[in-house]
Amino acid sequence: MYGWERLVLLKHLLEQGLKKTAIAARLGVSRRLIYHWVKSGQLDREVEELTVPRVRATRPGKLEPYKGIVRDRLDTYPELSAVRLFDELRAAGYGGGLTTLRGFLREVRPRPPVEAVVRFETAPGHQAQVDFATYRFPWGKRHGLQVVLGYSRLLWVQFYPRETMRVLMQGLESAFTYFGGVPREALFDQLKAVIVDDERPNGGKVFENPEFLRFAAHWGFRIRACRPYRAQTKGKVERPVSYIRRNFLYGREFLGDGDLNAQALTWLEHTANGRVHGTTDEVPRVRFERDERAVLQPLASRPYQSLVLPAQRLTRSSPIPGGLRPRIAVERRPLAAYAQLMEGER
Repeated sequence: MYGWERLVLLKHLLEQGLKKTAIAARLGVSRRLIYHWVKSGQLDREVEELTVPRVRATRPGKLEPYKGIVRDRLDTYPELSAVRLFDELRAAGYGGGLTTLRGFLREVRPRPPVEAVVRFETAPGHQAQVDFATYRFPWGKRHGLQVVLGYSRLLWVQFYPRETMRVLMQGLESAFTYFGGVPREALFDQLKAVIVDDERPNGGKVFENPEFLRFAAHWGFRIRACRPYRAQTKGKVERPVSYIRRNFLYGREFLGDGDLNAQALTWLEHTANGRVHGTTDEVPRVRFERDERAVLQPLASRPYQSLVLPAQRLTRSSPIPGGLRPRIAVERRPLAAYAQLMEGER
């Protein structure tokens, strides 16, 4: 084997039409050898082999054995998040990092750039944002009530068969208990259980539901309503809807309402409120415990007792001790009494 430079020079001299005898004398090789290189094609092969750069062998990365799992999961559930896949791969033995997995996901599932949004931030303990979202399950449609604290982004969510005022009030009481306190105001969309009419686009004012006003007074928070057709002002609770769909509901199976809500509470504690939030760059639970818990208002001493809503009915599946139907005492009041109550709250 002769050096690459000598072989390239030999080929160049031959292409220039120089005689083989002169080339042999110039390169210090025999003329017979030059004839052999040219006739056998060995000269071209060796020049080509020496010209092509050698690729350095690399060891497969830690993610390589698990790429098939990732592709299979994405084939079935194409919107699975990197965090969910990372948890599943770690359970399967993956020892690499989340950054490596994110890089691979960008290759197999490119996404458009996220549009920049100007965000409105609130002080600790000042505001909670509240909304319902509809989800479908094999056993029927359910309404997810989600409440998120505006400062820490601490999230609470549970699912209900109906979207009623009673459900809203009971859900908020459960959320306040979960938070361990009450924010100073709650922001709602145009929920009929909360807002009867909104004349602000015409220069008027908001008319709240009287029963929900009493509920808010009992718990000590102010009602705020998004302007009609401007639900983006409630973005902190809108964004968790897609997060709940992608990270909690997508790719999971549930046995029924009880299992659904139990898994939701576990997911809140270990995932949603324990991960680094994309906007604040902090863990919601840590941010809440450090800055927000102490400034929340105290919980009410007892649940709210409605003046107008009928007592909750027992379903056929509800057990009745001794097989007897319970007697429910209903307090009757004249309409003037409700007017007096409203006057006292103003």
